[in-house]
Amino acid sequence: MARQERGSVLGDLAGALVPLAARDLVLEVEDRLRKIPNRINEYGYDPYGLSPEWLRRQALPGVLLHRYYFRTEVKDIERVPAGRCLLVANHAGQLPFDAMILSTAMLLDAEPPRIARGMGEYWIPRLPFVGTAAARGGAMVGTPDNCRHMLENDECVMVFPEGVRGINKPYRKRYRLQRFGLGFMRLALEARAPIVPVGIVGSEEQQPGVANLAGLGRLLGMPSFPLTLTFPWLGPLGLLPLPVKYRLYFGEPLDFEGDPTEEDAAIESRVAGVRRALEELLARGLRERRGIFR
Repeated sequence: MARQERGSVLGDLAGALVPLAARDLVLEVEDRLRKIPNRINEYGYDPYGLSPEWLRRQALPGVLLHRYYFRTEVKDIERVPAGRCLLVANHAGQLPFDAMILSTAMLLDAEPPRIARGMGEYWIPRLPFVGTAAARGGAMVGTPDNCRHMLENDECVMVFPEGVRGINKPYRKRYRLQRFGLGFMRLALEARAPIVPVGIVGSEEQQPGVANLAGLGRLLGMPSFPLTLTFPWLGPLGLLPLPVKYRLYFGEPLDFEGDPTEEDAAIESRVAGVRRALEELLARGLRERRGIFR
């Protein structure tokens, strides 16, 4: 039997063993993917390495986390404009579940559905399996050229300006935005792309960090090595996030004008506006929630 035929048989067998509710979710993902215009080549990939077939087969864990584990509430997602745009969100939680949930919300809850292109850290492609999975899901290394090319092709790009400063901060600094990079604003000005701030409430509590061993992280080729309440004490099981409730708040699109090559001070003043909008969304989310898990 040919390899392709064996893969098809195994896929059909696995599908038969999936519970009906999960199969309904798979069908929903397939329906949403069909509504997204993709420039797919003869090998089944778009210009950035995304594979709709890979997404169809691998999206279920993210969908289950979105719908049932984190029970995500999505507010005002209709504010995301058509065409090129930057989704600028806060970053937290030690592992990038927030990026997964935001991209899943854009696929399942936006009308029409969108692929939110993630701009990942430079070290992610070096991780076994993770780099390939990120590319197949539509993410790329966050270089200016990659982001610029995506915006020029009217893609929706996810940006977390805090980077590792946000994702690895200790629990005592939760919901306190860390320093923003300036690159996303220069790219927005160059591409004339609107910025949509997205406040993510819940990720800050998913894996409370107690310390960060930056030296050990560098030895392992990572930007940091966080210690949480459960990791590394529980081994791989300690990587599982707590079942907190996620809330996504989409703000009004922000349009900026100006020269992308201006001095940092001029760019920082515009970035400060995005930061204020994001802080307001987070404050709203914290006021409205009844607790970490509900």
